[in-house]
Amino acid sequence: MDATIKPIRPNKQPESRPAELDPAEFLAAAVRADQPRPARAEAEAAVKTLLAYIGENTEREGLLDTPRRVVEAFDELYQGYHQCPAEVLDRTFGETAGYDDFVLVRDIEFTSQCEHHMMPFYGKAHIAYTPVERVVGLSKLARLTDIFARRLQTQEHLTAQIAAAIDEVLKPRGVAVLIEAEHTCMSVRGVAKHGASTFTSRFTGMFRDNPAEQARFLSLVRGTR
Repeated sequence: MDATIKPIRPNKQPESRPAELDPAEFLAAAVRADQPRPARAEAEAAVKTLLAYIGENTEREGLLDTPRRVVEAFDELYQGYHQCPAEVLDRTFGETAGYDDFVLVRDIEFTSQCEHHMMPFYGKAHIAYTPVERVVGLSKLARLTDIFARRLQTQEHLTAQIAAAIDEVLKPRGVAVLIEAEHTCMSVRGVAKHGASTFTSRFTGMFRDNPAEQARFLSLVRGTR
């Protein structure tokens, strides 16, 4: 007798919702004023140790100032730890003439650092939100992106933090965030696949619950530039 093979039907899963982030991640600076930190001299000594580890002569002329330069670069690259995301979104404007559609800022260029290899990843963020009576200055969305990007990150976490901060502080009807980026930890090391792009998205409120609004957001993001 021939056997009959029936396809396995997966159990229907309950509708999921994005996990909540700890508000401390986006309502205050990541580094407290009273948080202990190594002295600059200790940081420079650590850089010198790494140079020696890779086989360099740390006393040669070209490397004498490298520890200082690296620490100064760190101060710039990771300044987001000392900035408060909520403060960037704090000032809003009410003269909107009853505007009730979403606001989209696309092609916000950013550079961040992968927390796994401390190598850069860079690309563009596209952010939309549907305001309730009041709007935030457009440049603030770019500044918010930079604050989170100038920390050690994963692209997934960066996407979620931007959306959560806007959702919590502005309390709009919905938020949509799409990030596209190239990761040098994948393009110049490991598999070394230059040009590969990673896309991440996060939707809240009306963008999460209304597929038509998601589609309209994506259509505008992908439209002719």
